[in-house]
Amino acid sequence: MLNGTAAILLAIGFALIKNGKRVAHHWVMLAAFCTSILFLIDYLIYHAQVGSVHYPDRHTGAIRLLYFSILISHTLLAVSVPVLAIITLRRALKGEFVRHRKIAKWTWPIWMYVSVTGVIVYLMLYQF
Repeated sequence: MLNGTAAILLAIGFALIKNGKRVAHHWVMLAAFCTSILFLIDYLIYHAQVGSVHYPDRHTGAIRLLYFSILISHTLLAVSVPVLAIITLRRALKGEFVRHRKIAKWTWPIWMYVSVTGVIVYLMLYQF
């Protein structure tokens, strides 16, 4: 739920800045950041208690390959999101908007991909 909320907030934040609504963009992106931080805390606590969760053996073939392809790309990119988001946020809060825009062009699509694929990984692991 938190990853899905973060993705929605990221999409709204993107639309707001494209429409020149800087103040609203600022608050929505802070909300996206806080939502992602809450997710990360929850994720770490959960996996510290439960450990690694394996993909069900009953799923084989193409769906299993698809799951691991998404999981690997999600995991590799997820490592970068906290660092990129903090740098991007810091630059915006310091008023360094030229530098903020330069890194936001990388941060936003990676963060969005990680948020959306996080939901997909969850659904594939627990709901299918």
